[in-house]
Amino acid sequence: MTSKRKNQICALLKGIETGDTTAIAVVNEDKYIQHNPQTHEGSEGLAALFKQLSKTSPRINIVRVFEDGDYVFAHTEYDFANSNIGFEIFRFEDDLVVEHWDNIQPRLGPNPSGHSMVDGPTEATDLDRTEYNREIVRSFVEQVLINGKIQELEEYIDHEHFTEHNPHIGDGLSALRSALSDAATSNGITIQYDRIHRLLAEGTFVLSVSEGHLNGVHSSFFDLFRVSHCKLVEHWDTSEAIPPRGEWKNDNGKF
Repeated sequence: MTSKRKNQICALLKGIETGDTTAIAVVNEDKYIQHNPQTHEGSEGLAALFKQLSKTSPRINIVRVFEDGDYVFAHTEYDFANSNIGFEIFRFEDDLVVEHWDNIQPRLGPNPSGHSMVDGPTEATDLDRTEYNREIVRSFVEQVLINGKIQELEEYIDHEHFTEHNPHIGDGLSALRSALSDAATSNGITIQYDRIHRLLAEGTFVLSVSEGHLNGVHSSFFDLFRVSHCKLVEHWDTSEAIPPRGEWKNDNGKF
C-alpha cells in the first residue's frame, strides 16, 4: 500500500540521482535532526550531500518502503562510485520530515544460497498482525542475538523455509546457528549485539535497529525480518562501523 508519506520519501531519495534540491522540500529545516555521523546537521547539509552525490552519476533503486506511525523506512540500492545497500528511516511531524537515520554497507554476494542482499518479497501483508510480529522480532533479538540463547533458535526460525540474504550466510536454521555460534564457520566474522534502539514494523516486515560490535568494531546493525505464521521466514541486513566521536559532523549520535 502506497501512502502520501511513502511517496514523499521515494521522491526525496530519487532526488539524489539528479542533485535536485527541491526534493528536500519535505524536510523541515528548522527541526531536522540528522543521525548520519558523516552528514552535517539540517537540510543545508542534505542539499550539499545531494549535489556531491549527483556528480557520481548515482542510481537509486527503492526496493521496499514501509510505514509505521510517524516513521517511513526504506530498503535501497545505491550505485554511486561504488555499489551499496542501505536502510533509511525518516520520522515525520505532520507532512514534513524532522529526523533521519540510515545504515549503509557495500554490496556483497550473492550468498552461499544464491540470494542477493535485496531480492525477495517487497509488499507487507497481514497488517492486522503488525504488533504481534514486532514482539516476535523483539524477543528474538533480545533472547538470541543479545543474550546469546542460540538453543532457542528453533522457537523463532522456520527451519524448513528460512531465506537468508546476508552475503556470508546460507539459507536454513543450521547455517544461521553456525554463523551465530562459531566464527570459524562464518568467514571468521564475530558479531555481538548489545542493545536494541528501535523496532519498526508494517505487517509481515519488521526492522530492528541495534548497536553492538562487528569483529570488535563498534557498529550499527539494521536487520529486516519477514514474519509468517509466528516464525521468522526471511532476513536482510546491513552493518556499518560507527566512526569515532571526533569524526562526527553532527552531535546527534548514530541512534
